[in-house]
Amino acid sequence: MAFVIEMLDITKDFPGIRANDRITLQVEEGSIHALLGENGAGKSTLMSILFGLYRPDSGSIKVRGKEVRITDPNVANGLGIGMVHQHFKLVHNFTVTENIILGLEPRKGLVIDRRRAAARVSEISRLYGLNVDPDSRIEDIGVGMQQRVEILKMLYRDAEILIFDEPTAVLTPQEITELMAIMKRLVGEGKTVLLITHKLREIKEVADSCTVLRRGRLIGTVPVSETSEERMAEMMVGREVNFHVDKAPAKPGEVVLRVEDLDVMNQKGVLGVRKLSLEVRAGEILGICGIDGNGQTELIKAITGLSPIVAGRILLGGVDMAKSGIKERVEAGLGHIPEDRHRHGLILDFRLSENLVIHAYARTPFARFGILDFEAIGKNADRLIEEFDVRCAQGGATPTRSMSGGNQQKAIVARELDRSPRAMVVAQPTRGLDVGAIEYIHKRIIAERDSGKAILLVSLELDEILDVSDRIAVIHGGRIVGVLDAAKTDENELGLLMAGSKKEVA
Repeated sequence: MAFVIEMLDITKDFPGIRANDRITLQVEEGSIHALLGENGAGKSTLMSILFGLYRPDSGSIKVRGKEVRITDPNVANGLGIGMVHQHFKLVHNFTVTENIILGLEPRKGLVIDRRRAAARVSEISRLYGLNVDPDSRIEDIGVGMQQRVEILKMLYRDAEILIFDEPTAVLTPQEITELMAIMKRLVGEGKTVLLITHKLREIKEVADSCTVLRRGRLIGTVPVSETSEERMAEMMVGREVNFHVDKAPAKPGEVVLRVEDLDVMNQKGVLGVRKLSLEVRAGEILGICGIDGNGQTELIKAITGLSPIVAGRILLGGVDMAKSGIKERVEAGLGHIPEDRHRHGLILDFRLSENLVIHAYARTPFARFGILDFEAIGKNADRLIEEFDVRCAQGGATPTRSMSGGNQQKAIVARELDRSPRAMVVAQPTRGLDVGAIEYIHKRIIAERDSGKAILLVSLELDEILDVSDRIAVIHGGRIVGVLDAAKTDENELGLLMAGSKKEVA
């Protein structure tokens, strides 16, 4: 058995936490090896050590049987190791080609030979079926295409061992399917793939082996074809996980959130939402599903005040909030778990405790006579960290930027659910979360429904929409094309509506 990578007894400490505790990872050449674990289990830290971003406190690394010291990413690149990070490392006003060749620019005399570089990028893109336009600017392409640029960056540098850190966390279902195909093609060309993910279905689809970590320790490595999703989930969280949401039938009351004839412009300056109407009642969850790019983002931004509307009304408790600011909507009882946690959910340079009171810092008990009460803010953080199992090295004092993406998401969910507003817009609430955290968040959302709150759930995960929602509204081309009883529909019917089939609104 030929191991292309061996990480032996790796230990890594950060202030207040042991991220990796004597972990051994052995990866066969020409395979897809998954690394599975809860948020904060140490997966990204381990791979960052392999890529040279961190140095281990103890342990050794072998590449192709030879012990190596990977002191920085340049050393890793020289050993044929590349990494696609969960949050991409791209210069947004550069072209695809400029990003890929950055640091390795081919020259013609004293100037960069852009034509040769673009030709090489196109050649690699065609070889691996990536279909990337080398002349596009990063700011003009979608997240899925940006990820392909990151893959091209690795391949341009002749990487043979490719690390993907939570690669599907921000992708649509269609983009995930395409990425899985790309991974298989890479392995078919002789590459080795290390895949960090929480998604058991993806592991079953593409991985050969799976190594499971829990709280920084190795639980075991199993052959994927011989191991069930339930067994891997149990290894990951240390208990049996319920994959389906148990909930009593909804008891809807009065309409709390009503949207009437809404028109909203998208980023391209055309209507992304057209004459859209919907209503969410107290004590129910209305799920919004559709193929990404059909108006979900514009709808969310319009309701929460992040974008102006062209026409229509947004009624919260019977009061039109269409022209109100974000603060007024929050104070009127609107909650928001945003789909982009970095842009709209957190202030990354603030401490975790400060982010957890971002809506309430000026009110008691967090402020007295205009002066912040840091003791109260800290106690609030301690309570939410424990209640929602937010993994962070320094408790409430942890810099939010230093936390894993999944734990940042848990922090946002904790803050918004703890406020318990009368209406909530919940967008991609479990993006980047492990199965144990997903189970808990779903229970909390349903508990809010059962306490009489109105919840608008927007998700690209059909399983989540079907499991959690009471009614499902399908959006296509910026319009609602059907509203269905979640208990009486399935993925096939939803898929037809998502593709544009019409159905009478129920």
